[in-house]
Amino acid sequence: MTTLVYLVPAALFLGALGLSGFLWALSSGQYEDLHGAAERILIDWDDKLER
Repeated sequence: MTTLVYLVPAALFLGALGLSGFLWALSSGQYEDLHGAAERILIDWDDKLER
């Protein structure tokens, strides 16, 4: 039972840390271009440089 005294605040702290990191990423525009990275991986830059 005494371990819960340490585990519950640690879990709450880690959850708050993860939530604050997600909110920071959301406010800094990390999720603005969702399709760009998915399409960028399909582009072969070597073919365009040779032409």
